[in-house]
Order: sequence, then structure tokens, then C-alpha cells
Amino acid sequence: MFTIARLSAVAVSLIAFTAAASAKVEREVVKSFQVLPGVHLRVVTSGGDIHVTNSKDSVVHVVAKEHIRAGSEADADELLKKLDLKIENNGNEIVATASYEGSMGIHFGSWPPVQVDFELSVPADASANLKTSGGNVVVADLGGSLKAHTSGGDVRIGTVAGEIDASTSGGNVDLEEGRGSVRLSTSGGNVSVNRIDGSAVLKTSGGDIRIDSVAGTLEAETSGGDVKAGFLGALKGNCTLSTSGGEVKATVAKDAAFHLDASTSGGEVEASGLTITIDSGGMGRSSLSGNVNGGGPQLKMRSSGGNIKVQVR
Repeated sequence: MFTIARLSAVAVSLIAFTAAASAKVEREVVKSFQVLPGVHLRVVTSGGDIHVTNSKDSVVHVVAKEHIRAGSEADADELLKKLDLKIENNGNEIVATASYEGSMGIHFGSWPPVQVDFELSVPADASANLKTSGGNVVVADLGGSLKAHTSGGDVRIGTVAGEIDASTSGGNVDLEEGRGSVRLSTSGGNVSVNRIDGSAVLKTSGGDIRIDSVAGTLEAETSGGDVKAGFLGALKGNCTLSTSGGEVKATVAKDAAFHLDASTSGGEVEASGLTITIDSGGMGRSSLSGNVNGGGPQLKMRSSGGNIKVQVR
């Protein structure tokens, strides 16, 4: 018979187990490497953050912060036996990876019991390939290229001279400046950019897209928010701004020459300050097509549920 005393004992055991499971032990592994110009980083971790800052020398400093769900130092030592942590220099590539034995498959509760955050300080001319399955990725300025992916956090990037390919499955993506080609995507957040000089493809399934300064070509698409872009000077090629559920707004230079193709299913097109020869549609209607300042590359704007606005800087 399951008595009150036995129930109390079980409850106490459950409380003790929960307390032990929630307790954390913190450890750090620190390494530094003298590197040549143009060093490349490859960083992979399961569930942890990746944070890259700039160093003032030709040294890469790596700190692996281990967060261990253990009730004691001895328990932490046992759990760490299943952690595969590598921090090494292969040629001029710094490799920092953390994976936990048995991470594949179905698990209950928090998994893995050891989470590793990587903090790296690198020369400004570095390039990087960064991946985490559940944390944030934060990157300072880089002179090389950048690939960054997280399955559940935010991506925040400084100024990058080379190509950028960054994505998240559940957070926001923020970029200060991309000087090469740029691809940014998220399945559930916003995409915000200060400036893009090269060609850019920006996509989100559930948020807003904002680009303050566009100097190259742009394809921006969202399924559930607003799209706002500010173009600098002449359009460098065909550009597309589209949303299934919000407003689309473009700001252009007064003397920019392009072909406007704007259409919305649930609002109207507003164009103020433009010198435009209208082919079809009109101001205040659901569509407007025509050459601005004699025509040029196409600026295509689409919305299924909001207004479209084009204005002069």
C-alpha cells in the first residue's frame, strides 16, 4: 500500500533530484594561438552561444565556457567525460568544437547536460564559419567572409568586408554593414540592416525587414511583416520588395532612374515626389507602373495586405 510516508519520501526524492538537475557547475578552458594574416575560424557547439570580438594583435584567444548541470564537482567531472571539446590550430584555421556523446536521438528535459559557450578574440582580417544548435551568434567586424547559423537564437553582426551567409530558425538577424554579397534569413524574427554595398537577399517567414541604406541590388521578402528599404543613388540592378501581410516602403534618390512596378491586393500605392511616366494604374490605386526619370532597372514592390509607398529622400 502506498502510504503517506512513502508519498512524502517520493516527494522529497523528486525535490532533491530537481535541485540537483538544476544546479550548475561552471568551468573554463582557455587557449591562445599566434596566427598569420587571414586566419579562418570554424566554431561548432550544441546549444551554446558564440561571441567573436576583435583583438589588437595577431593572436586568437579562445575561451570555452562549460555550463554543467550537476549537483557537485564530482558529478560534473563524470559528465565532462562525455564531452568532446576540441580547440586547435590546423594550419591557419582555428577549430573550436563542442559536442556531447548521445546528442542525437530523443531526449527528455534539458539536453545536453553540458552546454559550451565559445568566446573568441580574433584579428580584424579573419573569416569565420560559426554554427550552434540553440544559442546566439554575435560577431564583431571581420575583414574576411562569414557564415553563421543558429537553430534557436539571434544573429548580430558588425561590419564584414567579404560575403555573408547568416541564418536562424527562431530569432532576429541584425547586420551593421555588409560590403560584399549578403544572404540573411530567419524563420520567425526580424531582419535589420544598416547598410549593404553588394547584392543582398533577405528573407523572413514571420517578421519585418528593414534596410536603412542599399547601395547594391536587393531582394527582400517576408510572409508576415513590413518591408522598408532606403536606396542610395542609382539602382544598380533589378530589386524586389514583397510581403504577404504588411506594408512595403521604399525611399529613393530624387534623380534615381528606374522602372516602378508596384501592386497590392489589400491597399493602395502612394508615390510622392517622383517624376514618373505612368504605363498603367495610378496614384492611390492598387497598382502603379511606369518609368521614373526616364526608366532603368526595375523596382518591383508587392503586398497582399497593405499599402505600398515610394518617396524621395
